[in-house]
Amino acid sequence: MADRRRHEVNSGFAMSPTGVRGDTALEIQEEIPDMALLDSIVDGYFRNDKAGRVVIFPRRCASRGYVIKSPAEELKIRSFLKMFYFAHLSILLLGSFLAYESSMELCYALGRPARHLLRTCGIFLGTCSLVMGVPYWLLWRSYKKAFLSFVSVEDEVVLSGKSTSRRH
Repeated sequence: MADRRRHEVNSGFAMSPTGVRGDTALEIQEEIPDMALLDSIVDGYFRNDKAGRVVIFPRRCASRGYVIKSPAEELKIRSFLKMFYFAHLSILLLGSFLAYESSMELCYALGRPARHLLRTCGIFLGTCSLVMGVPYWLLWRSYKKAFLSFVSVEDEVVLSGKSTSRRH
C-alpha cells in the first residue's frame, strides 16, 4: 500500500506510481475554476425571505420572485444563470472587438475617419447593433423561454425590499 500513495507537487500536478519500479506518471489534479465574477453576479438574484425560504428574482431588483423548492433546483438555476452570463459577457467582449475592427476597416476604406466623425460613429453604432445586438437579442429570447421552465406561477411571491436579506 505504501507504493500506491501519491506525492503532491505544488504546481497542480500529482505524482502517482505506474507500477514499474522507479517510474511515476504525472496526473493533472482536477480543480474547481475560480468563477468569482459570475458567482457575484448570480448571487444578486437570490434572497431569503422572512420565513427562511430561498427566493429568486429574475430581474434582480424586482419585488416579485419565485420560491425555490429544493437545493438541487437552486443549483440548477445557478448553473443556468452562470452559463447565460458567460455567454452574455462573451457576446459583449468579442462583439465589441469585432465591431470596432470591422468598422475601422470600413471607415479607412471610405477615407480619413477624422474628417467625418459623424459617419465614423454611425458606422461603429451600426456595426455594433448588428454584431452584438442580434446575438444578444437571440440569447435574451432563449433566456426568457428557458427561465420559465425552472419556475412555476404557483411559486410566485411578492416581497418588499426591506423584508428580504441577500443570500450568501
